Amino acid sequence: MENLVILKNNEATVSTFVLFKLLGYKEHRALKKVIKDNISNFNDLGLMQLEINKPPKGSIGGRPEESYILNEDHFILLILLCKNTKETISLKVRVSNEFSRMKKIISKIASQQQNQQWLEIRDSGKIDRRIETDTIKEFVDYAFKQGSKNAKRYYMNISKMENKALFLVEQKYKNLRDVLGVVDLLTIQQADRIVAKALNDGMNQEMHYKKIYELAKERVIMFAEIRGQSTLNYLTQI
Repeated sequence: MENLVILKNNEATVSTFVLFKLLGYKEHRALKKVIKDNISNFNDLGLMQLEINKPPKGSIGGRPEESYILNEDHFILLILLCKNTKETISLKVRVSNEFSRMKKIISKIASQQQNQQWLEIRDSGKIDRRIETDTIKEFVDYAFKQGSKNAKRYYMNISKMENKALFLVEQKYKNLRDVLGVVDLLTIQQADRIVAKALNDGMNQEMHYKKIYELAKERVIMFAEIRGQSTLNYLTQI
């Protein structure tokens, strides 16, 4: 079952976009109207924030839609204002449990980031990350010279490739490296080195830029197969 409560700017939140059908509303705007009609009460519990939701992948037409981002107090007030049905009660229990566990996650992450060993490894990893980023910059310039039109995407694509190969991520994080444990930080640090070396090897051999990326990907996957993937789901680890 997918988690409804997620971390956003180090706060546990839930979006009205994922709630409205579960609360029995046919349209998202109907649930948002409940909030708009009581916006001052919601703002008293923390300034309401909006985010843009893109249309579902593969959908034809459709426009981006705004949704409210709720903290735990916002959610409780919303539930009190909605119709009291079996679905509403069940959802309240589910989301309340998720909020409770997410607060434990936030506490665990905060505690981890005060650990001296973690801080030293995180700082060390930042050095390798900068070396990798500098190498990616050279690689992007190299790819442009070979005719690539979208080479700048490699900054994001390489990060996604590393994360996907090394970790099974079941929760979204603003910066995945900030929530990794010591062992996983050392793993991603090694992967950064592997990528930087592969990019340099490929450019030195004057390979085509697409082949160079595939070389880096193959080496990271090989490393991941030796090491094994880590499942990053704090909701099941606490």
